[in-house]
Amino acid sequence: MNKKRFNQRTKAVILTVILTILMLVIYAFGFLISEKAVGTDVLNAKRPPSWAHPFGTDNLGRDLLMRTLKGLSVSMTVGLVASCISAVIAVMIGIAAAMGSKLMDGIINWVIDLMMGIPHTVFIILISFSLGRGLKGLLVGIAATHWTSLARLIRGEVLQLRGQHYIAVSRRLGKSSGWILGHHLLPHLAPQFIVGLILMFPHAILHEASISFLGYGFPPEQPAIGIILAESMRYLSSGMWWMAVFPGLLLVLIVLLIDRLGENLRTVIDPYSAQE
Repeated sequence: MNKKRFNQRTKAVILTVILTILMLVIYAFGFLISEKAVGTDVLNAKRPPSWAHPFGTDNLGRDLLMRTLKGLSVSMTVGLVASCISAVIAVMIGIAAAMGSKLMDGIINWVIDLMMGIPHTVFIILISFSLGRGLKGLLVGIAATHWTSLARLIRGEVLQLRGQHYIAVSRRLGKSSGWILGHHLLPHLAPQFIVGLILMFPHAILHEASISFLGYGFPPEQPAIGIILAESMRYLSSGMWWMAVFPGLLLVLIVLLIDRLGENLRTVIDPYSAQE
């Protein structure tokens, strides 16, 4: 049993390292692509996939592979920043609900239920539209809608920790609530925070792409995945399938890889998952 558990954890660690390196390589490559590499070339417009252009070219002759990778780096940046903000909000609200009064706990739970009952896409569109669209609206909208599940998880963890023996001992020794929070609660919540952040990441990427696809996110000149897919819809009826298929498949692949990374990371750092 110990050998099997060791092999499972070793496999999870190896997969986590491989997936992390792969994500970093894709992000760095897309980020370092120059504007010239995704520039227009009307003489090569609407070309199907070839050795020179593996994903083909779009209506302006721009290389779709280069543009898709650059768009992914933009989407990953937005998703990561929004996920970090949302995860911090989740931790703060979860701790406030568990450590506060029953009235505060009831109000926070009511807000969580309300937020989870509203479709994320609709709420993000409303926030983005009210803030003038663009990057600011995307960040605020995604960060304001993805904290609920993690907040509920954090609340449950803190409620369980409050009844632990070492917490009671610390209180009897005269330790303040701030000291207990910093020395006992936050270190214990770190695995849940990291895993929740990683699992929130692909959802944020998908929402960024969907909002940009609907026209409420980045402006048309920005090489984001949602913009690329929205532009491709005009040419699908003309048989130019590569404009949508390859960017869409790469987006799905990245989301699945990040989701798998989160699952493996949970096995590595979460003691409860590690003992399963």
